[in-house]
Amino acid sequence: MRALLVALLLAHAPAAQAAPRTLCTLVAEAGSGTVLREEGDCTARTTPASTFKLALAVIGYDAGFLTGPHAPVLPFQAGDPDWGGANWTRNTDPTDWLRYSVVWYSQRITHALGAEAITRYLRALSYGNADFSGDPGQSNGLERAWIASSLRISPREQIAFLNGLVTGTLPVSPEAMAQTRAITQSHAVGGWALHGKTGTAYPRRADRSFDYARGYGWFVGWAEKEGRTLVFARLTQAQERTQGSPGNLTRDRFLADWPGLAP
Repeated sequence: MRALLVALLLAHAPAAQAAPRTLCTLVAEAGSGTVLREEGDCTARTTPASTFKLALAVIGYDAGFLTGPHAPVLPFQAGDPDWGGANWTRNTDPTDWLRYSVVWYSQRITHALGAEAITRYLRALSYGNADFSGDPGQSNGLERAWIASSLRISPREQIAFLNGLVTGTLPVSPEAMAQTRAITQSHAVGGWALHGKTGTAYPRRADRSFDYARGYGWFVGWAEKEGRTLVFARLTQAQERTQGSPGNLTRDRFLADWPGLAP
């Protein structure tokens, strides 16, 4: 009887979820750029997904569209992307934009500044391929260039951008970098303060549908402890459709791994 009960329980138990495959883990000293840990292929470019919001915040503050941690406050409008739930369907400021990764707020910034200006900034920042054209033939760069589309960046290029952000050496105003650092979310792990941004995107199939079983997950940022600063990037790709966003899963796993990654 006991054996039968166990068999029934196992038969109805949810299948174990395959862990996302880590494509790259990269940790470097801020300032010198000395690589402390590099695992996987950290040179191949892929979509930045919502990690692009860190670059867009720098651009938005430098251009004057963003003016503070809570300004401007912009209203949700009918037709805006709303798949992020209740936090996407209300008035949003820059802090909540990064905290909840609100796509339509990004689109307000990109439309206000325009593709030419953003492309100039991306080239100046050496941000990946700086291609803000969007999907071929779709003229949708301002809506989604950074989401499984034309804009692509490698983990090494992420690290170079982050190094400039935390050392204050990007070719933008010091205030733009300071404001961006101030609104980036922070997590406490083993005496370290890890500041970072997640990113999730799904590859396109030939018919332009999304492959939800192969989602990319990013977590990029910097870690501070006792006057020392490290920059980091992790990129994963799911092996099956996941419960939860690949970006959040990547962040959570990276935070769990951090004590063994930080030298």
